Amino acid sequence: MTSFSTAAQDAKAGAEQSSTRIAFFIAGFSVASWAPLVPYVKQRMGLDEGTLGLLLLCLGVGSILSMPLAGALAARFGCRRLLVCSTLLICLCLPLLATISSLPLLIATLFVFGASMGGVDCTANVQAVIVERNSGKTMMSGFHGLFSLGGIVGAAGVAGLLSLGISPFYSMLVVVVLTLMALAKAAPNLLPYGSPSDGPAFAVPRGVVLFIGLLCFTVFLAEGAMLDWSAVFLTSLRGVEASYAGLGYAV
Repeated sequence: MTSFSTAAQDAKAGAEQSSTRIAFFIAGFSVASWAPLVPYVKQRMGLDEGTLGLLLLCLGVGSILSMPLAGALAARFGCRRLLVCSTLLICLCLPLLATISSLPLLIATLFVFGASMGGVDCTANVQAVIVERNSGKTMMSGFHGLFSLGGIVGAAGVAGLLSLGISPFYSMLVVVVLTLMALAKAAPNLLPYGSPSDGPAFAVPRGVVLFIGLLCFTVFLAEGAMLDWSAVFLTSLRGVEASYAGLGYAV
């Protein structure tokens, strides 16, 4: 009986680890799918670089505001609910970003997209911390490696679809379908809880934690700049066709 119970626990732990890896892949894949769209949005809306920068600020503001809330929401409602809801919002936003030409709607969509990105990123890390702690092994670098792999596949995949003449809207539909398939695979074994009940849902960072947080903020800022501007740089200053410009983020 003991060996059977241990085997069941090991299988459950393995399934949770696999779902965590898929969650990180989803985060990287869905977010990177935005990079090839930026030149199309700029051209469709007739934006200059300054106006585009202000619009992209909406995405960053959404992410920054959602991240502190995501940890508390995960503690209250569980990682599974928050990851599923945030991923579904991303799937809703991507086709809109590929088609809308209304400035107010674009602002709202970018804000929601950014907030959803922040929710997925933060909650995936909450899940990863719990899963890693339960396993007693060092697993975090592997989880984040799946985020990077998802980013490469997302940006390169969308660029490939666009280079074949597929419209941005239908390219985003492909991304949405693949994302939903991955989410359906991961969801059953995502954690139905967040941080341990004996710990606070939110704590003000201090000391070394604050320093690491500022370091992460700097890295996140650089990553966001590459996500939002690499394709625009290649099309505007290097003469690369818009359909191939998304490869800049993948590389």
